[in-house]
Amino acid sequence: MSLLTDLQSLLGPSHVLTGADAEPYEQDWRRRYRGRALAVVRPGSTDEVAAVVRACLAHGAPIVPQGGNTGLCGGATPDDRGDAVIVSTARLNRVRAIDTDNDTMTVEAGCVLQAVQEAAEQAGRLFPLSLAAEGSCTIGGNLATNAGGTQVLRYGNARELVLGLEVVTADGEVWHGLRGLRKDNTGYDLRDLYVGSEGTLGIITAATLKLFPLPVASCTALLTLDSIDDAVELLSRARAGFGASLTGFELMAGDCLQAVIKLFPQQRLPFEGDATRSPWFALLELSDSESETHARERFEAVLGAAIEDGLVTDAAIAANLAQSQAIWHLRESIPLAEAELGKAVKHDVSIPISSIARFVHTTNAALQASFPGVRNVIFGHLGDGNLHYNVARAPGQTEADLLALQPGVYDIVHRSVMDFAGSISAEHGVGQLKRDELPRYKSEIELNLMKRIKHALDPNGLMNPGKVLQASA
Repeated sequence: MSLLTDLQSLLGPSHVLTGADAEPYEQDWRRRYRGRALAVVRPGSTDEVAAVVRACLAHGAPIVPQGGNTGLCGGATPDDRGDAVIVSTARLNRVRAIDTDNDTMTVEAGCVLQAVQEAAEQAGRLFPLSLAAEGSCTIGGNLATNAGGTQVLRYGNARELVLGLEVVTADGEVWHGLRGLRKDNTGYDLRDLYVGSEGTLGIITAATLKLFPLPVASCTALLTLDSIDDAVELLSRARAGFGASLTGFELMAGDCLQAVIKLFPQQRLPFEGDATRSPWFALLELSDSESETHARERFEAVLGAAIEDGLVTDAAIAANLAQSQAIWHLRESIPLAEAELGKAVKHDVSIPISSIARFVHTTNAALQASFPGVRNVIFGHLGDGNLHYNVARAPGQTEADLLALQPGVYDIVHRSVMDFAGSISAEHGVGQLKRDELPRYKSEIELNLMKRIKHALDPNGLMNPGKVLQASA
């Protein structure tokens, strides 16, 4: 029998998509990568995922796991050979259990992040992972890429938020590792191996996640600053003044927010006069476990001192939930504004916080020396050292002109990242986009260890081939 016949027998014809029905799954969200798949399958249980993997193994067919297809590095898109099977986790969308005494919840990989947040809140708990795509990205994809988001400063990346996993291995077996334990020192940490592996070692089908108490109160403010150096100094003061209560510190170049309010006129900056043209903005969020009054007093004390010392030139503190949401909406609309303005050369980098200002000054100057007129589009999670350092077209350039410069732009930015002891991928993963860059910035020992792990867990090389590691691996 053919593989298609086998898959239809396992799942039913309605859950095996081909032709035009498969096309939406064959292209990434950024429309940068388009491949061809033999089929898209939609299993409804872990056992069905395992059966699909065994069928693909028997026929030698590559497997491409896919969650919400919101990734930015082409990690969930097949190549153009047309022999791969995309395994969509969309039907694996149940919340299996919530344990408020243990502060855990167990969910399937296809659960949309926002639905997980809401289920936790209904149980009186917080699941803190939060990012712009939370209305469509899925937990499986979040874990496969070790997603970051806006609250890493307080709660950590996705890896820090998961206690146990259920995984279908490359052999079609099921590892039942859904343990809700904070301490389990019994050998190698397989959980951490699969988190961040981008589907190249197995398929995450469920996870046991950490929950936290809901904050009693929170305060949000949008601040204007004269320089990125002032932003770094303000972060140090905020950490000293707020401690673990500081849950968010976002940095945005002024041009980013100007683009948002130009393209989405229903949004506005909460300032008057010259402050609306500030070169830099910071978004701070404080979560408090005592009271609204306590939170606001702490917030105003730290920000008041920063204003008096000239670090902050203006501040807009949200007076209610609606204003807080409006401020966050400004920040979360930056990627949408970027997409409207056309393709850019994107970078998701991490730098030691103490070096971020020097990295930006040095790299901006190097880019202008080599490619005069290109624009820097800089925003990100300053609190954990993660910048989205993007490069947009110079006046008069076309998208094609800019993309032709991409290798040179990558070379300058990535070399600068390494000069400042950083990483060329902070939270978006490697996928196809950075796969061929990795050998330039990983040591031979690191790459060889990664290749050996890949071969040990996926000896046939069928799990998401061509992602993270080069095909020769």
